[in-house]
Amino acid sequence: MAAGDAGGTRQARGSLKSAGGELREAIYIAGATASGKSAVAMALARRVEGEIISVDSMQVYRGMDIGTAKPSEAERREVPHHLLDIAELSETFDAARFLVAAEAAEKGIRERGKVPIYCGGTGLYFKAMVSGIGSAPPANASVREELVQTASGELLRELEERDPQTFQNIDRQNLRRVIRALEVIRITGKPFSEFKSDWTVPQQGRWFGLERPREELNGRINARVEEMFRKGLVEETGRLLERGLEKNPTAMQAIGYRQVVDHLQGKVSLPETIELVKVKTRQYAKRQATWFKRQLKLEWLVVERENSAEEIAAEILRRISLPPQSGRSQADLRD
Repeated sequence: MAAGDAGGTRQARGSLKSAGGELREAIYIAGATASGKSAVAMALARRVEGEIISVDSMQVYRGMDIGTAKPSEAERREVPHHLLDIAELSETFDAARFLVAAEAAEKGIRERGKVPIYCGGTGLYFKAMVSGIGSAPPANASVREELVQTASGELLRELEERDPQTFQNIDRQNLRRVIRALEVIRITGKPFSEFKSDWTVPQQGRWFGLERPREELNGRINARVEEMFRKGLVEETGRLLERGLEKNPTAMQAIGYRQVVDHLQGKVSLPETIELVKVKTRQYAKRQATWFKRQLKLEWLVVERENSAEEIAAEILRRISLPPQSGRSQADLRD
């Protein structure tokens, strides 16, 4: 297992000890989909008596199980998980709600004398913990509905004209974020970039990122997608449609469900749908990895195929027992 360390803006405060000792601060694990984050978080939780806080914008919704790779009931019985199944499809869930729920979950974990382990791939939620969510107004249903019905090209042109700074910095392939920026602009008449963070609570702890070689990650993604369809993703999507999936623009952005909806509507065959989900997921994973490297300062673990979740967890704990590194290094840590 090779390791790259980009340093951390959130230096550990106080003593951090590895397995067998006391951990006084949270552990954060980020990375692309299918990079193995959940298994590592489970391994860490077993070693340090931890509880896991999900940092996933889709796992919050009840019923979205297979398509979000939600932890199994057995895993949840073994290690407590938080922020799963806390919203209905009829509800709006955003970074503001996440921060409130995450703070409450961490408070409870600490009161029980356990270690909070944040794990997920929703970069916006991780960023909110670092920088806050600003003072932008809440969602406006009528404005958002109008934006959702607008072609993506028109949305991007409007954003470039009304807020060039946000246009340059935003992930333009993430229409949900583009729509949110334009929603704020239309409601307030001000550029979205003017809304600065008002979140000042420092996030202590150690922040790690998992990275796998591209070819291996793509193989893991393909295998995961095939497993999701074998487990019944099509049937799950059908049930969610009956509960209002299409009326929730956030949930409909979830890769897998969106493509299966098209299949159920007779637009795409099942084999084509499976391949399309693989392609879309691989593209999303690439964007995730790029975003995390640009937006967060993480201690990166470049994981090889032969590294088990237990080995990766052991390496994280070894690092935690040492002073946080600065600079960037590469080393073979398989032994």
